[in-house]
Amino acid sequence: MQPDLVVFSHLRWTWVWQRPQHLVSRLARHRRVWFVEEPRGCEVSEPCVRVEPDPSGITRVWLDVPGDGRHIAFEDEHLVAYRAALEELVGMAGDTVVWLYSPLPIDVATSLGPAAIAYDVMDDLASFMGAPQQLTLRHRRALHRADVVFAGGRTLHRGLVRHRPDAQLFPSGVEPEHYERARVHRGSRRRPVAGFVGVIDERVDLRLVAELAVALPDWDVKMVGPVAKIDESALPTAPNLRFPGARPYEQLPEVMGGFDVAIMPFALNEATRSISPTKTLEYLAAGLPVVSTRIRDVVTDFGAVVDIADDAPAFAAGCRRVLGHDGARRDRQVRPLLVQNHWDTIAARMASQLAAVPATESAGGQTGVSA
Repeated sequence: MQPDLVVFSHLRWTWVWQRPQHLVSRLARHRRVWFVEEPRGCEVSEPCVRVEPDPSGITRVWLDVPGDGRHIAFEDEHLVAYRAALEELVGMAGDTVVWLYSPLPIDVATSLGPAAIAYDVMDDLASFMGAPQQLTLRHRRALHRADVVFAGGRTLHRGLVRHRPDAQLFPSGVEPEHYERARVHRGSRRRPVAGFVGVIDERVDLRLVAELAVALPDWDVKMVGPVAKIDESALPTAPNLRFPGARPYEQLPEVMGGFDVAIMPFALNEATRSISPTKTLEYLAAGLPVVSTRIRDVVTDFGAVVDIADDAPAFAAGCRRVLGHDGARRDRQVRPLLVQNHWDTIAARMASQLAAVPATESAGGQTGVSA
């Protein structure tokens, strides 16, 4: 059995299935994993640590604190409780590995005396709406203290190497076999469907979505996913526009089987400057043509197979155009990307990089780490 893995994540395990879940679920096949989530505000009189095994094989850890349901990050006032809980659960034997998605608990992570610390930078969290003020400082501290730094996209990587020249690029991947099942759900429809799957927050250009629905009156536009950090009353309305809410990962092939064109109507703002959308490969694995706004990493990595549009008229024209594309030809172009970027391959390569951390350079400074 490999050393315990302690993962600090800003995303809850049971929320949208994203990069942390894909990677950590694979790492958990050979080790015990503690998945430490942000505090949850609820009706309790005092903070209380919760520990809950998940059917996937990981154990969730979080802190229930008095609150009204607002989002609570890894705030300093709660980190003492996390440290005490983890010292009791995991111990401080020096053979634990820490994996960071949020840099806020970097001091707690270091205090565990781990054999190694990995920092997987999947987003520029400091640019997101409502980001804690101390995020930038903790991010720099995590970059300094981590033994291994991974970047989830090209733009992120370019920003990281200024501070960590040894940061390694590992763009997000896909489970092709999961999304290929979408093809069996695809059939003839009375009206074409342009569809989106993902979190609907400040990164989505809602004005563009509204204008697209107007520009495609003979189509249906479906925006599938949870609404976060924005008021649902701000969602646009139109006779052919639907926001059906979140769907579990297991149902996404069926959801995508109901699309004719996949869309990525991202806003071009600070929150999207460094994103590398996981859904690009997922859409392509599902056999869907894709239309996207000019997200830098999408243009760089997928410009040959994704239609790029800058406004609603161009977006609508792109949807109509790609509907007639040769799907077999696109599949041939995409197949090498799906093989190269399989989550199994990515997780194994990242684990190998962590395993290569020399004992003398490890965060614990005690023993080498086997990942």
